[in-house]
Amino acid sequence: TIDVSDASPTVRVHPTAEALSRAAAAMFVSLGQRAIEARQRFTVALAGGSTPQRLYALLAEDAWREQLDWSAVEIFFGDERAVAPDHDDSNFRMANDVMLAPLAVPVKRIHRMPAERADLAAAAADYQAELARVFRLDVDAAAPVFDLVLLGLGSDGHTASLFPHTRALGVDDAWVAANDVPQLDTQRLTLTLPVLNRAAMVMFLVTGADKANVLAEVLEGPPDPARLPAQSVQPAAGLVYWFVDEAAAVKLSRPATSCGPTTGS
Repeated sequence: TIDVSDASPTVRVHPTAEALSRAAAAMFVSLGQRAIEARQRFTVALAGGSTPQRLYALLAEDAWREQLDWSAVEIFFGDERAVAPDHDDSNFRMANDVMLAPLAVPVKRIHRMPAERADLAAAAADYQAELARVFRLDVDAAAPVFDLVLLGLGSDGHTASLFPHTRALGVDDAWVAANDVPQLDTQRLTLTLPVLNRAAMVMFLVTGADKANVLAEVLEGPPDPARLPAQSVQPAAGLVYWFVDEAAAVKLSRPATSCGPTTGS
C-alpha cells in the first residue's frame, strides 16, 4: 500500500475496485478489533450508494465475519434517501441485504435513519436523540465521536447527502439535518459536518473513471467547499483515508505507485 500525500488526508491507490474493497475490509476489521478491545464497542456510520456494496459483501463472508464481534458493533448511517426502508433506493436496505442480515447483527445495534417520515425535520431531531442515547451524550453536547465514518464521493463533489450549495452545509448546531437537494428535486437526511469532523477515522471510497476529475479537484484543487462539499470533511483530531482505484486516480498529479493486489483477508 502506498501513500500519495505527505500528511492527512492519506490517499491509497489500489489497482481495482475489488482490491480497494478488500483493503477497506481489512482496515474496517482492524479498527473494529481495536475499538472493541479498548471500549467494548465499535461505532460506525455506513455510506450508501453502489461503491461500498462490495465492501459490505466481503465483511459478511466467512473469512471476515469471524474476525469481529458483530454484537458489539453499533451501526449508524451517514445519510438516507426519503424512501421506505424496503425501497430499492434505500441505503439501509442495501446495507441490510448485503451485510447486516447475513451477519445477524442484533436489531438493537442497527440505527437506521427514519427518512420515510413526512416530517424530515422531526426525523432528524429524533435521529440526533438516538445518537445521543447510544453515545451517552446530552443532545446539546459536542457531536459524538465515531470510530469510523465511511463516505463516498459524488461526481458533483457531494459526500453523504451534503450536496453543493445546500443548506445542510452550513448547519453547525445539529448533528443531523433534513437537506433539500434541488438539483435532484428531493430531500435527504444527512449527518452534518460537526459529526463528520469529530470522527476518529473517515474512510472515503472512490472508484471509477467518472470520478477522476472531481477527485483531483477535491484533493488538489483550490478550496471551494460550497461547490465541493467533500473538501469540508477535515476531522480536527481524526484521520482521513481516501481509498481510490487507479481509474479514479488518473488525474491526480502527485506521483503514485499502485498498491499491489490484495488477496484473502
